[in-house]
Amino acid sequence: MARLEKKLARVLIVAGSDSSGGAGIQADLKTVSALGVYGMTAITALTAQNTAGVFGVVEMDPGFVALQMQVCLEDVGCDAIKTGMLSNAGIIAAVADKISEHPRVPVVVDPVMISKSGTPLLDPQAVEALRRKLLPLAAVITPNLHEAGSLAGHAVRNLSEMKEAARVIHGFGAQNVLVKGGHLEDSAVDVLFDGQEFVEYPAARIVTRNSHGTGCIFGSALASGLAQGKPVRESVALAKEFVTAAIRGGLPLGRGHGPANPMHSQRTFS
Repeated sequence: MARLEKKLARVLIVAGSDSSGGAGIQADLKTVSALGVYGMTAITALTAQNTAGVFGVVEMDPGFVALQMQVCLEDVGCDAIKTGMLSNAGIIAAVADKISEHPRVPVVVDPVMISKSGTPLLDPQAVEALRRKLLPLAAVITPNLHEAGSLAGHAVRNLSEMKEAARVIHGFGAQNVLVKGGHLEDSAVDVLFDGQEFVEYPAARIVTRNSHGTGCIFGSALASGLAQGKPVRESVALAKEFVTAAIRGGLPLGRGHGPANPMHSQRTFS
């Protein structure tokens, strides 16, 4: 009897490119590949960046972003979509329109607003478009403290304010809100809110400068879990464990924030 092949899970990643390879599309593809998932991409912007900062951004035409998505979806198909840097309101609208054509595909929204070096990666005028057009389509949105504060309209500095922000953001239509606590001063606890319950995902804080790309890695690991048919809470736990290991195995490259390492479990050759 012929052996039945296990279905290969597929994730479509809609995000910007990081020329240094530490974040963006490059980190996304490394992550899904490490987790045994097939990754496709629709690139929203090109960035000239390294570990020290972002030195230039070229945004893609919204119609071309949508075309990249369309040709992947209609041919290869996908089991989850993950969005990262969307740059402006036009791209957000185009991406939301294309996602709405595939309502059964779970969507992970990483609301990338600012780089680790402090460079804005989302037009401030586009935040409202993100709230109105993309959040209602999200199975999970994964803001960090800064992004949660921007979306909720108030500062987010502790666990109580994380929960308050999660309630507000859930009201914009996302099915689940995962507020990441990587920037908290004590433990790195994340909080998931599904509209009824809060679930906390604690982890020990790892003191390192090599953590570039952690948001991208987390979101893509979460999308990989959903693509493989895992429920949201299990997928969040998988992503938390994966990104923690990537931070622990961070690479001391460059003169700024070195990258976390989503390939931490892969064999290396010397």
